[in-house]
Amino acid sequence: MDDRTENEPLAPKLDLTEPAQGSDRRAFMMRSALATAIVSLTGRPMAAFADAPAKAPPLDPRLEVVRTSKGPIMTTLEEFYKVGPGPSSSHTIGPMRITYDFYQRCTKLPADQLAQATAFRVNLFGSLSATGKGHGTERAALAGILGKEPATIDPAFLDGLRQKPDQVFSVTLGGKKFNASLKDIIYDKTKGDFPHPNTMTCHLMAGDKVLLEQEYYSVGGGFIEWKGYKPPKKGTPKYPYETMAQLIDYAKKNKLSLAQIAMANEIAVSGKSEADINAFLDKIIAAMRATVKTGLGAPMSVLPGPIKLKTKAHDVYVNAQKQEGTARKAIGLVSAYALAGSEENARGHLVITAPTGGSAGVMPAVVYSLGEGGVKLPEDKIRAGLLVGAMVGYLCKHRATLSAAEGGCQAEIGVASAMSAAMIAQAYDAPPQVAANAAEAALEHHLGMTCDPVAGYVQIPCIERCAFGAVKAWTGYLIATNEIPANHRVDFDSTVAAMAITAKEMNSKYKETSEGGLAVSVVLC
Repeated sequence: MDDRTENEPLAPKLDLTEPAQGSDRRAFMMRSALATAIVSLTGRPMAAFADAPAKAPPLDPRLEVVRTSKGPIMTTLEEFYKVGPGPSSSHTIGPMRITYDFYQRCTKLPADQLAQATAFRVNLFGSLSATGKGHGTERAALAGILGKEPATIDPAFLDGLRQKPDQVFSVTLGGKKFNASLKDIIYDKTKGDFPHPNTMTCHLMAGDKVLLEQEYYSVGGGFIEWKGYKPPKKGTPKYPYETMAQLIDYAKKNKLSLAQIAMANEIAVSGKSEADINAFLDKIIAAMRATVKTGLGAPMSVLPGPIKLKTKAHDVYVNAQKQEGTARKAIGLVSAYALAGSEENARGHLVITAPTGGSAGVMPAVVYSLGEGGVKLPEDKIRAGLLVGAMVGYLCKHRATLSAAEGGCQAEIGVASAMSAAMIAQAYDAPPQVAANAAEAALEHHLGMTCDPVAGYVQIPCIERCAFGAVKAWTGYLIATNEIPANHRVDFDSTVAAMAITAKEMNSKYKETSEGGLAVSVVLC
């Protein structure tokens, strides 16, 4: 039965424009003819011919994360690789950084105002409200207003809040003391015209009177902003860039590796010495290895939350070592390393944003497989790889997003896999173009990946996705290093642009809201 309206055309109007320069004209025409035939036979228009793409609420153009999508990249390693509690950089580390920042602001108020203080109040909106309970957002937010920071907090404190949610804590501001508890963290509206999907407000109260308030945004990867935010002043990068193509050009003209370019820029922008930068990288590498080792050593247990998911990293690791065949054993071990890091994230233990908490199993698995858990490359090679991995992450943050609440899981696992693929290439001293191709391939094959955490917990499908992301990183590198680099058809910048477009057009149900996909198809008993 043809259910088209009377005026609706059966087939789209012919597109008489020429195919892109360099494309196969015959293949282009054949694909176009096939698409038109499908429309004609089915009597239904194809989404690909739609006049207007699906709409998604735009980000507020005043956000720094939007403004900095133009101009040279200024992100530094210490901003990018952050240590903090899982399970989410945007829903756990970000909110804790936000409330800690607000706590610090409160301590600077005049004594007469602090003397009136009676309570804190924190309101969570958008994705923070929709899936915050599964991420432990309220516990992280409370920890921050108690003066605790992500990098130094004892995970046992957060575990204690989960086990005993009715605890009341004393807060001291100046000479005034008052109580704070999880009741002060409010899950507010999930839908609305918010500047960012991860919006929250913090208030210092004097009864019903507001002494101080601030609107904040957790913009992904543990990065935060606030209303009126102005970025700190930094140095000028030695090799300013906005695209991978520019980095490749610098490398060719100056006969440099991507790692050398990254180090030169880091020194120029941060003002730190090369020795200080290497010391920081060594701390991150050590933290990643510790995450994997802890996860591998933990016996099978049940993760927190209603899913009752049993861990598997330890079992996969033990059984992978028994596998016959180098490839089977290697894939099993890399998967076990990623599961270990991701399960530590799900436990709420300390992880490293690379680039996010939800993807915290990917890069640690690759770091471990490049070192003591695999090929045992020298430390300086792994350090160089971490530098290049960060550059890939910077480009994705700058040109697209690192937030699943903005772009689905492609922005987290996909970016982590791309970073790791480039890291492997640099660690093996592959040419810059090979590193770029490896990153492109890894990211390309995560495009469109949704974020649909079951029950709002970073467990299903998140934990196993880290394993697939780590394996894809190795696959991307192996393809890139064995092909003719110049024959790689899709460039990294085009794939990042595709991710940005996909993020904008993706249905909000698949952006860390637990309203679609596995989050609704998996029934919990």
